[in-house]
Amino acid sequence: MTSPAKPPEPIGDTAHAEALLADAHAVRSHAHAPYSRFPVGAALRDETGRIFTGCNVENASYGLTICAERVALGSAVAAGAGDITHMAIVAAGTKPVTPCGACRQVLVELAPTATIYLQTADRKHSRTTTTAELLPGSFSREDLAAGTQERTQEA
Repeated sequence: MTSPAKPPEPIGDTAHAEALLADAHAVRSHAHAPYSRFPVGAALRDETGRIFTGCNVENASYGLTICAERVALGSAVAAGAGDITHMAIVAAGTKPVTPCGACRQVLVELAPTATIYLQTADRKHSRTTTTAELLPGSFSREDLAAGTQERTQEA
C-alpha cells in the first residue's frame, strides 16, 4: 500500500508567485538543452508588473551556454525593465534548484532585493528565498564605486 502524495511545500503568499511559476514552467519547454538534458525555465517580474522569461540555451562549446536566469534578466534589460522584484526558477530534481554562481552575481547586479521562488518540475517541492540569501557578502556596484572613489582620491 502506498501512502498519499505529500502536498507541495509553500512558496510564499504573494499573489503573483503562482503566475510567475506557471510562466517559468511554460518557458522551460523551450529550453535548448541537448547536452545536459536539464531544461530550466525562469520568469521575472519588474516593479511595473511586466513579466520576462528565459530558458537555458546550451552550446557545444560549453562555456557559451547561457542559463535561464541570465536569459530572462537580459531580456528584461533589453526591454528597459524597471527594478526586478521577483523571479521564479523551475528545474527537474528532487529539491528546488538554485541559480549557479554566475547567475547569482548577475542577480546581485540587476535584482539585488528580489524575492526568488524555486520549484521542481513536478511541482512537488518549492522554496522561497532572496538574492541576498543566495549570495551573502556579495561584490556589488557599491563596492566597485567605493574602489573607484578611492583611486580618484589617490591621484
